[in-house]
Formats: sequence, C-alpha cells, structure tokens
Amino acid sequence: MIRFGFALALASSLAGCAGLARPVCGPGQQAMLSAELLFGRKIGDRVGVGEYAFRRFVDEEVTPRFPDGLTVLDAGGQYRDRDRDLLIREPSKLVLIATPDEPASRDRLAAVIDAYKRRFSQQSVGLILKPACVSF
Repeated sequence: MIRFGFALALASSLAGCAGLARPVCGPGQQAMLSAELLFGRKIGDRVGVGEYAFRRFVDEEVTPRFPDGLTVLDAGGQYRDRDRDLLIREPSKLVLIATPDEPASRDRLAAVIDAYKRRFSQQSVGLILKPACVSF
C-alpha cells in the first residue's frame, strides 16, 4: 500500500489553508490555488493501477470535478514503509490542477482523494497546495 508522509499535511490543507497568502499577480494573471496530487500505483507489492485504470479514474472522478483542465504527469515515488522498515519505490502519477482558492475547490480535491483510496485500496494520496498566479 502506498504511504506518502502527507496525511497530516492533507488534513491541514483541506481544513482551510488559512496560512496561504494570496499572491499579488501581474497583468493578465489571476490568483488561484495550485494543487499537486500524488497518486501511487502499487497495490501491495505489485503495480495494481495500470495506465488504463488511471486514465479511467481521471475521466470519471477528476475531470468532472475540475472540467476547466488539468495536467497528468508520469512520476516515480518513494516512501518508507515503517512497519517493514523498507524503502518502497513505485510508479506514480502527478496531477496538477489550477483552481479557485475557495472551500468548494478543497471539497472537490478531498472527494478525488477519497475516490482514489476507495477504488484502488490506497492508504493515502499526497496533496500539496500553493498559492499561484495563473494565466492561460
């Protein structure tokens, strides 16, 4: 099972992010929230979330919640399995989303994370939130 050391960060991130300062953006940019979701693809000791399954997950769970766009990158993750005292490496996906900095966005991020954990028997999904200046 995947374990990122982000459980505490996730809880505090989704609780409100009162500490995130709104950036001062230049012309043509708008202040938004930049979300980075880190999805491990192992189930137990094998890769259990294949390319098709992940693409289907994005189509069914992420895109409907963030229809304005997102980016999916292949990644390689690692974490310390504290129970077995082993360094675990696994193929991962990094999903980048720029979204308005509002409670509804955090609720949709939490729903995506919960859906992934349920669907693929994962213990956690990493989440990094940052204020950003965005233009498209």
